[in-house]
Amino acid sequence: MPSILIVEDEQRISAFVEKGLTAAGYTATVVADGRSALDYVSTGSFDLILLDVGLPGIDGFEVLSRLRAQGETMPIIMLTARTSVDDTVAGLDGGANDYLPKPFKFDELLARVRLRLRESGQLTVAESTLDHAGISLDLKTRRVTVGGRAIDLSAREFALAEQFLRHPEQVLSREQLLSRVWGFDFDPGSNVVDVYVRYLRAKIGVDRIETVRGMGYRLV
Repeated sequence: MPSILIVEDEQRISAFVEKGLTAAGYTATVVADGRSALDYVSTGSFDLILLDVGLPGIDGFEVLSRLRAQGETMPIIMLTARTSVDDTVAGLDGGANDYLPKPFKFDELLARVRLRLRESGQLTVAESTLDHAGISLDLKTRRVTVGGRAIDLSAREFALAEQFLRHPEQVLSREQLLSRVWGFDFDPGSNVVDVYVRYLRAKIGVDRIETVRGMGYRLV
């Protein structure tokens, strides 16, 4: 199973994330400062790092810079309480794969972890296929079938379908879908979610995705 290094000095947050990742089937290791993070990476084997920016001693940006300079290519998701656009740009320009502001919901963090692990080729067997109500998504081969019939989805349509299949019968708001599928760099006032739900309905069946007025969408 994928191994994740959590670099976070706020014990409440690190315990919360560690518990959630363990429950989701990952191996999680926690360290509270930048120097320890560098030591652990040099001696351990990790598939992804959750890296807080505001660390004591060596901050997250410096840890990121040193890891990338050493040739480390594993996905790194930055966590921060800062809201500055400059910080976001600095993290991404420095080699971070994603940037998640605090406070965050665990399901959003988990979605980003899965996305980055999938991009790097690391998935648990249990996560490789999603099935619900005759819809099947193979996350490794990107093959999609509806009622046994293969269909073609674009990358965004596939990511949207994945969110619905991970949360069947659950209402997902436009804001949740926008954040998980398109990321933080999209305008929250955009109608892109509605447009892609319409595209997805046309391919998997109009009645499979229900509009819940004032709340969002639900796979039924």
